[in-house]
Amino acid sequence: MNTKLLSALTATAAATALFGAAVPAQAFSFGTTGIQFGQDTTIKFNFKESHGMYQSSLGIYSVDNSAVSLVKTLFSETKSSDNQWENEWKGTLGNTVLGGSEVFTFLANKIYTLGLDSGWGGSVYSTSSLNSGSQQAVFGGHSQLWSALDKESTSTFQAAGQFTNGLGSLFNGGTLIGLDDRGNSNDSDFQDFTVSAEAVPEPMTMTGLALGLGGLVAARRRRASKTTS
Repeated sequence: MNTKLLSALTATAAATALFGAAVPAQAFSFGTTGIQFGQDTTIKFNFKESHGMYQSSLGIYSVDNSAVSLVKTLFSETKSSDNQWENEWKGTLGNTVLGGSEVFTFLANKIYTLGLDSGWGGSVYSTSSLNSGSQQAVFGGHSQLWSALDKESTSTFQAAGQFTNGLGSLFNGGTLIGLDDRGNSNDSDFQDFTVSAEAVPEPMTMTGLALGLGGLVAARRRRASKTTS
């Protein structure tokens, strides 16, 4: 085999292995069927915006059979929206919600869900089975889902059934999560509270990636030096 081709294939395989190491080998689920990982996994959540008349808070809950328990509150609204009903009760970071980022480590093999508590408006969960089978959340690639949502309208999001699994995007560009509260006769617009989520690489993974890429660069330089000498 051509030496240059062999070197290129080897470099590609090494880079693929290194980047692939960022994804847990036993990632179970991150979507409407629940949240569960095969190893401790740290996720960074960012608040995007809200569109609901309720003053709500989003939290992470542990699930034991059908019983849910609040583990951590991620974001809480200080008021229902920036300026009452304008822009479909739009709430933004720094006005309606203070503190836009939170990090949480999901423990291996434990079952979790996200819960939107809207006070007297009731609560919904990202796991459909906890809502008696009703889908109250969408999960999808950040850019794709954010573009698809009609955020300043109460129109039903017809494509909701296509956005039920955010596991792949969680490790590749980030996952967008949109929740639908029980307001407006459960209108299913899925823009009442939106956040993004992205896996935080483990320190050893990042170190290995840097060392591996450094080795590939050094090898290339050595080949170039032999060619010019």
